[in-house]
Amino acid sequence: MSKSLKALGLAVSALALTCLPATAQTKVTNEGISPTEIVIGTHQDLSGPIKVWGVPVSNGMKMAVEEINASGGINGRKMKMILEDNGYDPKKAVLASQKMVERDKIFAMIGPMGSPTVLAAQDVLFDAGVLQLFPLTAAEFTFKFDPSKPQERLKFNNLLPYVESTRAALKYMMDWKNFKKPCIMHQDDEYGKNVLDGFTQQLTAMKVQPASVTSYKRGASDFSAQVAKMKADGCDLVVLGTVIRETIGAMSEAKKLGWDVTFLGATPTNVLEVPALGKEAVEGLYAASGFEIPYEDTAKGKVKDWLTNYKKMFNSDANTQAIIGYNAVMTFAFYAQKAGKDLSGQKMLDALESGDKFLDIFNSPPTKFSKTDHLANTITQVQQVKGGRWVLVKDNLMF
Repeated sequence: MSKSLKALGLAVSALALTCLPATAQTKVTNEGISPTEIVIGTHQDLSGPIKVWGVPVSNGMKMAVEEINASGGINGRKMKMILEDNGYDPKKAVLASQKMVERDKIFAMIGPMGSPTVLAAQDVLFDAGVLQLFPLTAAEFTFKFDPSKPQERLKFNNLLPYVESTRAALKYMMDWKNFKKPCIMHQDDEYGKNVLDGFTQQLTAMKVQPASVTSYKRGASDFSAQVAKMKADGCDLVVLGTVIRETIGAMSEAKKLGWDVTFLGATPTNVLEVPALGKEAVEGLYAASGFEIPYEDTAKGKVKDWLTNYKKMFNSDANTQAIIGYNAVMTFAFYAQKAGKDLSGQKMLDALESGDKFLDIFNSPPTKFSKTDHLANTITQVQQVKGGRWVLVKDNLMF
C-alpha cells in the first residue's frame, strides 16, 4: 500500500472516530410488540417499607391498562402489564428487571418504584434498549442524560424533580415568612440527597446559612435525636426529605417536646396518608406538590367519575399515588398512539421527543419532552394540611 493511501486510510479512521459521539445511535428494542399486543413492565414495592406507595401506584396502572384495552387499545393493540414486587430492595429490582427483559420481553418499563431501586436496575434496561419511562422517583438521574452516552436517551420523567421543587417551595416559604434559621432532616439515600441538594442550592442563592443539617437511615422509626438537635440549633423552618412514616414521626416528636416550628415537606410527603395517619400531629404541615389532590366530595366531572371507578375496582379511596400510576400508563399510551400503527422502539422515542403535549384529566401542568430535555416540567405548588386535608396555598412557583 502506498504511503499516501495509508495516510488517507488513517485520516479517514481518525475522522470516523471523531464523528462517533455525534452519530452514535441509541439502540431501542422492538421486543414486546406484536400485531395484537404491547407488553410493558413495572416493579413496585408491594411488600416493603413504601408499599403505601407501591400498591396504589400499581392499582392506578392496572386501571389505566383496563380502560385503554376496553376502548380498543393503542392503534388496535391491547396492553399487557407485567408487575413485579421489588420490596424497595435494589437487588430485587435488578432481578425483576432482568426477568422482565429476558423472559417477558417487555417493550418499555413504566413507572418503576423508588430512587435506590430504579438506580440499581436501570442499566439492565438501557443495555437491552428498553425505555425507562416515568419512574416513581424524581431524582435527577432519571432524566439528566449525557449526550455522549446514546443509551441514556432512553430515560424520561414526568414527576416534579426533588431538587427543583424543593428549591421553589423553600424560596416561597423563606420570602413569605422571612425565616432566618432554616434546617433540614433527610433520608440518607438518593432521594434524601436530592432534597438536600435543593435545600443547599436555594440557601446558597439566597446567601443564607442553614442552622442545622441532620439525616436518618432509611427505614428508621425513632427521630428523637434529630428533632432534639434541630430544636437546640434554634431552627424556625424544618425542611423534611422524608416519606410518610418519617414525616409523622418527626412532627409527633416536635409536638412531644412542645416545639412549635414550621415544617415544609418535599413532594413525597404530599399524600393523603400523611393527614389520615398523622392526624393532629401533622396539622399545619406545608409541602411542595405537583398537582392538587382531588377529594370525592369536591371533585367534578371526569375526576369525580375516576374516583368512583377506582373505589369500585379496588374497594379503597384513590390517592396521589394512584393518580401518578394511572397517569404514567396514560402518558405512555398517548405517545405510543402518536408513534403510529407500525410501532417500533425508534418511533416511540421520536414520538416522546416530538414536543407534543400530553394533558391529563387532573389539571396537572402539561407533559412535554424534547430531544435535549427529558423532564416534563418543573412547575411547583405549595399545599398545607388544614383540618385533615391538603389545601392549595400557592401554585405556579418556579425558583
